[in-house]
Amino acid sequence: MARSIWSGYITFGLVSVPVGLYSATEEHELDFHQFQRGTSDRIRYKRVNERTGREVAYDKIVKGHDLGNGKYVVVEPSELDDIAPGKSRSLEIDTFVDLDDIDPIHFQKTYYLGPKQGDNASSYGLLRDALVKTNRAGIAKFVMRGKEYLAAIRAQDKVLVLETMYFADEIRDPVAELDDLPAKSRSGKQLTMAADLVEAMSGEWKPSAYKDTYTERVKKLVETKRKGKEVVYSEEEPEATTPTDLVSALRASVEAARKSRTTKRTTKKPAAKKTAAKKTARKKAS
Repeated sequence: MARSIWSGYITFGLVSVPVGLYSATEEHELDFHQFQRGTSDRIRYKRVNERTGREVAYDKIVKGHDLGNGKYVVVEPSELDDIAPGKSRSLEIDTFVDLDDIDPIHFQKTYYLGPKQGDNASSYGLLRDALVKTNRAGIAKFVMRGKEYLAAIRAQDKVLVLETMYFADEIRDPVAELDDLPAKSRSGKQLTMAADLVEAMSGEWKPSAYKDTYTERVKKLVETKRKGKEVVYSEEEPEATTPTDLVSALRASVEAARKSRTTKRTTKKPAAKKTAAKKTARKKAS
């Protein structure tokens, strides 16, 4: 079993549930080292004193907050630990909210919460099942690796899931960040056609249907270069659709999407007929 990266207690009301925090996701990109071009010399990074040019051991490094004009306030790691909230390692739920009310932009990273101490597994299961029944998430704060996190605790199948979240003041205002955002669409015909295209391209969410094709291409590139060959990709970048071409592009897209959907349905029908034929044959045989 994987080792927990944090352990503590979920608390709500007078109830405490011992839990461990585990990574729920992993990335599968290829790792690359850095080399000086034209050589096999590795590039490595060191923590160097900019005045002496000497490397400094990690345990000799402290943090300093820049006050400006070359002045700093130096803070020791132990001082940061002393002021950290939640030193009791508590995930104290402040309130339960409807899951549908949380904008996904707040979600940061996903972890699994596993039960600790077998004797208390029932309290873990009780919280999980209550969250499923009410479609709620518990909102809490906790400290991990020297940082305080806002978190949403929700249920997924048999497990409790913790989503670390951005605080409200960490989310940028799109109006302040982006220039020239278009006003609400006034073209009824174009909007109707765009909605038709969305409907024509709609389907069920199937995570397994999506693969990381870029990583596969990187692997192919590495393998091909290992054999001394050259890989050439000829894909062209898309061009922006001009306003004058928008209606015709929408119309053609809707027709293509509907045709694709019809083709998929048609290819599935023979299998259904074959099944029906088998059932008929069974009835006759009986």
